[in-house]
Amino acid sequence: MNQKIAFPQGIGSQPADGVSAQTRTMLWLLLIVYIFNFLDRQIVNILAEPIKADLGLSDTELGLLAGPAFAVFYALLGIPIARYADKDGTNRVRLIALSLTIWSAMTAVCGLAQNFVQLLFARIGVGVGEAGCTPAAHSLISDSVPPEKRSSAIAFYGMGVPIGSLLGLIIGGVINDLYGWRVALMLVGVPGLMLALVVLFLMREPRHSRSAEAAATAAAIVPLSTREALREIFASRAYIYILIASSVVAFLGYGKGLWTISFFIRSHGLSTTEAGLSMAVVLGLAAALGTWLGGKLADKFGARDKRHILTFPAFGMAIVAPILFLGYHMEHWLVAMALLVVPSIVNNAYYGPAYGCVQGLVRPQARAVAASVMLFGQNLIGLGLGPFLFGVLSDALAPVAGQESVRWVLYGAAWLGLIPAFFFWRASLRLKAELKSG
Repeated sequence: MNQKIAFPQGIGSQPADGVSAQTRTMLWLLLIVYIFNFLDRQIVNILAEPIKADLGLSDTELGLLAGPAFAVFYALLGIPIARYADKDGTNRVRLIALSLTIWSAMTAVCGLAQNFVQLLFARIGVGVGEAGCTPAAHSLISDSVPPEKRSSAIAFYGMGVPIGSLLGLIIGGVINDLYGWRVALMLVGVPGLMLALVVLFLMREPRHSRSAEAAATAAAIVPLSTREALREIFASRAYIYILIASSVVAFLGYGKGLWTISFFIRSHGLSTTEAGLSMAVVLGLAAALGTWLGGKLADKFGARDKRHILTFPAFGMAIVAPILFLGYHMEHWLVAMALLVVPSIVNNAYYGPAYGCVQGLVRPQARAVAASVMLFGQNLIGLGLGPFLFGVLSDALAPVAGQESVRWVLYGAAWLGLIPAFFFWRASLRLKAELKSG
């Protein structure tokens, strides 16, 4: 992690590209916040096996903790918080800092849980905190960068997903082997409290730095009610297709994120440290590359034809499905890991293009709500059901497949990647007609 992460073209370069030094600072801080977001959210994946052994949980209970316990409250609170973020008088920086404080504190509390119920409520607390982050962040980014750089900027922010998951796997696996899962959860929660203070001191709300003329224009805009915002959002067929595709991507991604680790531990005999380090270094870096690459390609080829904003995720996901299946089928863990690299790159390339499109399919007054509805689908369907249903299927297959039940579940997950590929393609056909210029 010592290598410098470069902004996509136009992000972090010269002010002539339309991005100020203040905006570059904001983008970097938002990336770091999102890294903590996913570190705290996904560290449970690498700690799943020791938590299961210590608390005597079933795979179904483990899936419940990793999925619905977090996702239901995250999803339900996301839309009203996003509606608040869309109001012109809201300070989105303070909202993000408060959210960061809540989820970091609750992550630390997870390490104190003595039974399933206590851990369940602590994970709910993490979900409550994280609900206020991404819709406000996407709205900030869209207000701060030119539309033609939006996919790259949001993809840069989205790199927090694989990087945070990567760090969660490394830190969680190593600290668990040294000190146990409780210490791991407490140690990753505390730094977020300090980061919240940094956000308050260094980030600026762009609404407060507008010229008097721009502020007067913004004040003159009639705000949308929640019903009006939702009506505008769902009037877009492209949005609906992207919502379906992204929700299925999340369902598969969260399910595989948890159970691929268990797959390498159970089927290949790796320790939590070996599984965490291997998946973090190989698949985590591949996912980060894919997230950045997806945004860069979307801005480059989308400038020629708006349909091509979604071309790479649409066709890429279809191509890598059989490669993913082979990866789960291989008996040697190094070969299996190697075959998962390209699918990890491609399957994470959708983030910038998808969320960039979402911000361009609605007016500014509905942007945070549009992002929150996407997150509602991704988290309620993806995080809420993915890990949980994968665990249910694993338990159901255990009498037949034994220790290999997780491998059988992952076989099916590989081919389900054809579903989002289809809907991203369908959405791409609507972009030319529906994307707004501002």
